[in-house]
Amino acid sequence: MSDDAQIIERIEARVYRVPVARPVATSFGVMRDRPAVFVKITAASGAFGWGEVFANWPAAGAEHRARLLMEDMGDLLPGRRVEHPARTFHELERATRIRALQCGEWGPFRQVIAGIDTALSDLFARAAGQPMRTWLDASAGASVPAYASGIAVHDAQEALATARAAGYRAFKVKVGFDAARDLKALHALRLAPGERLFADANQAWTLPEALRFVEAGRAIGLGWLEEPLPADAPPADWADLARASSIPLAGGENIAGHDAFDAAIASRSFAYLQPDLAKWGGVSGNLAVARAIGAAGLTYCPHFLGGGIGLLASAHLLAAAGGDGLLEIDANPNPLREAFPGAGILGDGRLHLSDAPGLGIDALPEEIGRYLTLELSRTRDG
Repeated sequence: MSDDAQIIERIEARVYRVPVARPVATSFGVMRDRPAVFVKITAASGAFGWGEVFANWPAAGAEHRARLLMEDMGDLLPGRRVEHPARTFHELERATRIRALQCGEWGPFRQVIAGIDTALSDLFARAAGQPMRTWLDASAGASVPAYASGIAVHDAQEALATARAAGYRAFKVKVGFDAARDLKALHALRLAPGERLFADANQAWTLPEALRFVEAGRAIGLGWLEEPLPADAPPADWADLARASSIPLAGGENIAGHDAFDAAIASRSFAYLQPDLAKWGGVSGNLAVARAIGAAGLTYCPHFLGGGIGLLASAHLLAAAGGDGLLEIDANPNPLREAFPGAGILGDGRLHLSDAPGLGIDALPEEIGRYLTLELSRTRDG
């Protein structure tokens, strides 16, 4: 990694919303459009980088996070000397602690800081002339295996065929709606030899409900069951479920902070841990967590369900972290992801990464311009 300091000259936030013909349903709610908040940070040297802030929930969250970045945290950024993104990440967490406590908006503050960190990591990698993955780890590979995500279990056979034709050999379906109907749909799915199937309950169940599901679903052959319990369920509940389940458990997208991830790792309840770099930690926080996951003999699989910048950053991070984890790629149509070059897999089921500096993004794709809903900026001069 390069340690040349950079002075932040300008920060920009752009919010996009894409209406969708087919809403994306989860056990707790429905996404009726696809939002994204993209952040650009430019240094006095002319170097720049791109990041992405989580914005899927609540429905009005995207514009709120952009305004939070500019109107609440803007005083912390322009003119700031950044010696390394990881150091600034921790400084911003400390500087915003009381602000988040005052309003109770821990998630939005964490998510904005995550986007800032990813943009700074991209900036530093670009300034060093290296792709992000090798800036993070010189031995990082040039591609990562991927799976198709966001598939509704009751329409899964058709969706699996489409994803299979695109090159995927692993798939994740959403459950947590009606357990009996979900199980029937899972049993009916047909996979080709060598394919893998995962299920995501999106925090839908109590412990007794989850125990009934894993017992009834024992013969399906799921590779993992994701978030069968709420993320804040007592650790004892997670431990009881892990002991009873023949299906490996996965989770982590709704865990935030090094201490919380250390506890999740130490619990041994999760075979797969899935931090989301747009929700917490950005590149800096997630790299440290990913390495801790690997050191514990568990599998790091980054969670992501947003635009092209966060997806590419997740892919570079997975390549740098190593291990046998898979990259999550949303199978639902989303121009805010698809318009970015390199944000799709090839026929071998892998996403192949560019050797361009940073994330390889010079500018946002022109074709997403019609979806812009808000554009804000701030400079050292105000």
